[in-house]
Amino acid sequence: MKLNWAERWAVNNPLRVIQQALEIRWMRRAAMDFPPEASVLEIGCGRGVGARLILKEFGPSRIQVTDLDLEMLKKSRKYPGPGRHERVRLVAADALLLPYPSGSFDAVFGFGVIHHVVAWREALKELARLLRPGGFYFLEELYPSLYANFLTKRILLHPKQERFEANSWRQALRLSGFELRKVLEHPLLGILGVAKYVVSQGK
Repeated sequence: MKLNWAERWAVNNPLRVIQQALEIRWMRRAAMDFPPEASVLEIGCGRGVGARLILKEFGPSRIQVTDLDLEMLKKSRKYPGPGRHERVRLVAADALLLPYPSGSFDAVFGFGVIHHVVAWREALKELARLLRPGGFYFLEELYPSLYANFLTKRILLHPKQERFEANSWRQALRLSGFELRKVLEHPLLGILGVAKYVVSQGK
């Protein structure tokens, strides 16, 4: 689901940039065993701030950056920073059908993306498919009490069915083969976490 005008403002304002920088630093400290020269995917990149911060804090050898919104992808081209463009590839793609072979990545990053997807459980399975055993899933997600309350539901565009809250989100992570290693969470707001892919479903 693409963002509307209000959500674009919310994810692109200066305070959001500061928030994302703090979150990524926390993620880096929480993943001391992150592999050097890793291959990384970011889903729902927006204007590209996350990719730039990931390059700075994690130093991957390459990062594939995806979004449904072609306008956001166009904006993100300028964000990697000097000397980093050769490590970044921008791809228009849906989180439910990402154009990569299984086991392509050491880590996947997603900042407030999956709660926009109606079939969010399938999206989690797709991310698991793309990770190598022991790969990282760095996540930030919001819960409905924050984005679908009396005020925000009037201006923000989100799926009205199949929403997840804290318990259903954690259960779906486990069923998709993820194990949460580090978590900051408020049951009425959302979750910031570092998970590892530890189980290949069906094997």
